[in-house]
Amino acid sequence: MSQEIRNRIAIKVQELRTSKKLKKEELSLLLGFDNSYISKLEKCNINITIDKLSKIAKYFEVDIKELL
Repeated sequence: MSQEIRNRIAIKVQELRTSKKLKKEELSLLLGFDNSYISKLEKCNINITIDKLSKIAKYFEVDIKELL
């Protein structure tokens, strides 16, 4: 996954998370991810899987394309 795509995903997830006033850890736990997963995602330190990207999209009720 390119750095540009990781950056876009990170920005969009952060925007969605903050719009719901959720902390990174809270969102991680709500989605069943490791406690620090969203933090790592927003810092572009990981390559997200399509399954996890899909879970995030479903939680925020957006099309997965909106995260890309």
